[in-house]
Amino acid sequence: MLTGKQKRYLRSKAMTMDALYQIGKEGLGENFTKQIDDALEARELIKIKILKNSAEEAGDAGRNLSAALGAELVQTIGHCIVLYRKSKNKPKIELP
Repeated sequence: MLTGKQKRYLRSKAMTMDALYQIGKEGLGENFTKQIDDALEARELIKIKILKNSAEEAGDAGRNLSAALGAELVQTIGHCIVLYRKSKNKPKIELP
């Protein structure tokens, strides 16, 4: 569980990031979840954008992904989700 200070730190890092993945009309499939899992292991912090043609809501998609992947939901704002999970092999981000 992240503290408020840690979430603020991660949100500030995510501000300058571009969205790596987009959730479209196909929603959250098994392949998409696997890609997000791999990206979290490699980068630790990722941003995902929800397209307007998607049936998924940002809050629901964020909670579903974080539960399925064991990640922390840092933020949902507008149509964007920010997820964090510490890498098992090569941690890059030092949390305050």
